[in-house]
Amino acid sequence: MKARRFLVLALCLAACGGEGDGELVRLRVPRGASFAAVADTLSTRGLIGTPALFRLYARITGVAGRVKAGTYEFHRGAGWGHLLDALEEGRVLNVRITIPEGWEARRIAERIAEVSQTDVDSVAALLDDSAYARSFGVPGPTLEGYLYPATYTLPLEAPVDTVVARLVDTYRRVWTEERRAAAAAQSLSERDVVTLASIVEKEARVAEEMPVIAAVYRNRLRVGMPLQADPTVLYALGGHRERLLYAAMDSVQDHPYNTYAHTGLPPGPIASPSERAIDAVLEPANVNYLYFVARPDGSHIFSRTLAEHNRARTEVRRGGTNGASSR
Repeated sequence: MKARRFLVLALCLAACGGEGDGELVRLRVPRGASFAAVADTLSTRGLIGTPALFRLYARITGVAGRVKAGTYEFHRGAGWGHLLDALEEGRVLNVRITIPEGWEARRIAERIAEVSQTDVDSVAALLDDSAYARSFGVPGPTLEGYLYPATYTLPLEAPVDTVVARLVDTYRRVWTEERRAAAAAQSLSERDVVTLASIVEKEARVAEEMPVIAAVYRNRLRVGMPLQADPTVLYALGGHRERLLYAAMDSVQDHPYNTYAHTGLPPGPIASPSERAIDAVLEPANVNYLYFVARPDGSHIFSRTLAEHNRARTEVRRGGTNGASSR
C-alpha cells in the first residue's frame, strides 16, 4: 500500500512543473514511432529522468497512443503533464514561408527544402518529375505552375510530400466551378490557362495591365502569330538575365519553350501564377492589340499594328531605355 502511495505521489510530482525554464531542447518524433522510443528520446535529451515511470504515467493518462509526429522544443525542467499535452496536441515547431507570385519551381524548391530540412537539389528534381506531378493530379507536365504563391505556416521538418500537397491544395481551391466553367466555355484546358497565366504573371510589372497583356497573347494565338514572349525564352535559358540578347535566344532555338521559334503555347507553365493572372486569361480585355513595348517604369505601350509598334519602340528608346523589352 505504501509503495502504491509512493508511486502515485511520484507520478503526481513528476506531472507538475509547468513549461520549465531551463535550456531549450529540440527533438523529433518520427511518424509511426512507438511511445517507448519517444520516452527514450526524451530521456536521452535530459527532459525526463525515469522513462519507465513516464511510460506508466502516459498509459494511465491515455496519452501513450496519441502522440503526434513532428519536431518539438521543450525547456529542461518541464513537467510530464506539459510534455504529454504538447505531444498529444501536436504542438510542433512551425516555420513560415512566402512564395511570391511568378516564382519558378526551381526557386520554390528552396523554400520547400527550408521547411522539410532536405537537400534542395533533390526537391527540385521531384518538382521537375512528371510521374511525381501525376501523383498529385495536376495537369502537368510537371509541378511547375501548380505550387500556389502564398504565405504558409508549416510544421518544421514536414515531409516534402506534405509541403507539396499543401501548395497544390491551395492551387486547387483557386479553380472554382465558375473558373472551370469559364475555361470550358472558351475551349481552354486548365493547363492552357495556367500556362498563359504564368507568362502574363512574368510580363506584368503593373498588375492592372494583366487583362490587356493576356488579350495581346490571346489575339496572337487566335491569328496564328508566335507569342514571342521573352519570359519563355528566359525559362528555356534557365533563369533571369539583365538583357536578352539574340545570341542567347539562338542558343535555345529548338527548345520547346522558345515562343519566338514555335507557335502556340509552350508545353506547360513557366512559373506559379496568381489568381489575378488566371482571371486575366479567363477574362482578357476587349482590345485588338497585337504588340506591346515596356516603358522604363515597367508599364507598357500597346499597339494594334506593327507600324504603331515600331513608333512606340522609337518613342521609348528616345526616352533613354535602350534595353526596353519589346513584343
